[in-house]
Amino acid sequence: MRSQTSSTRLLAAARRGESRALEELFGRYLPRLRRWAHGRLPRWARTVADTTDLIQDVLLRTLGRLDTFEPRGRHALAAYLREAVRNRIRDEHRRIGRHPASSALSDAVADSLPSPLDRALTSSMEARYRSALTRLDPLDRELIVAHLELGYSHEQLGCMLGRSRDAARMALRRAVGRLAERMRDD
Repeated sequence: MRSQTSSTRLLAAARRGESRALEELFGRYLPRLRRWAHGRLPRWARTVADTTDLIQDVLLRTLGRLDTFEPRGRHALAAYLREAVRNRIRDEHRRIGRHPASSALSDAVADSLPSPLDRALTSSMEARYRSALTRLDPLDRELIVAHLELGYSHEQLGCMLGRSRDAARMALRRAVGRLAERMRDD
């Protein structure tokens, strides 16, 4: 109970502009949020900034706006900060999705001519694929297009679905099976 009273007092002092109270709140919540957020930002979404940098940024921004925060319970500030970190992680997912990481081109550039596989796939096969794709459920179609045509990894598909990587992999596997069935029907 003492730490809650202390947090309440620190919050009030920080609102009055006492930098020591703000520093103490920062020092108190940084380790807690670091433990809570560990592993929540996937490796593919990390850039120069890692999870700790993200949490520090959230704390600085959020604790700087304490005048708008109204605590409504014993652990309200902790919940408010966790939600702010959760929102920032979602923002990182969206940002990386809009601007995927660039990769260096290798010296061994592929030939611009169609590969033997590309030549083997006839226009009728392409038509069968497109026709079968339109007859799938929207979720199956979205998974297949995201993976096969856009190159999404299983981890990215998991983020897209709000599921784990393995759950996304299984959902994709089932969707591809249904696509194959539809293509055999043609």
